[in-house]
Amino acid sequence: MREDILKNWEKKSADNQKKYKQYLQKAEKNKVLKALPDLHKEAFEKIDCLQCSNCCKNYSPRFKTPDIKRISRHLKMRESDFIEKYLVVDEEGDFVANAKPCPFLGADNYCSIYDERPSDCRRFPYTDEDVFIKRKELTLKNSTFCPITYFVLEKLIGTVK
Repeated sequence: MREDILKNWEKKSADNQKKYKQYLQKAEKNKVLKALPDLHKEAFEKIDCLQCSNCCKNYSPRFKTPDIKRISRHLKMRESDFIEKYLVVDEEGDFVANAKPCPFLGADNYCSIYDERPSDCRRFPYTDEDVFIKRKELTLKNSTFCPITYFVLEKLIGTVK
């Protein structure tokens, strides 16, 4: 994380939540969507997820049926055994990891099932998708623990009105 924009990003993100919310509510959707791919790429060039892993340490993706099938097959487990060992049902009725950090996160911040990881993990932090602008509350939440989401929001606010 080499850029000044990232210095004390957690505090700045917390301080700027109201500004982010106002921006996401007023921003022109098509302009934002056009800018996201380049900002997403720039963020991933500057920020190494393996230095952070806040998403894996503090939150769980949803494990959808195709994810459960794929991962349990990869682990050579029956789906029911995989669910019993690793998952619980959350308040929204979704399967999520039963532990924090994620049981598949290693001490080196590498994912032991990376190639088979859930689709939510593949897509996170949604900085190159319409989810970024459509699900404003999710983007706001993600900006509090993900430096990439924070970076993209800051860059958007500075360049896309």
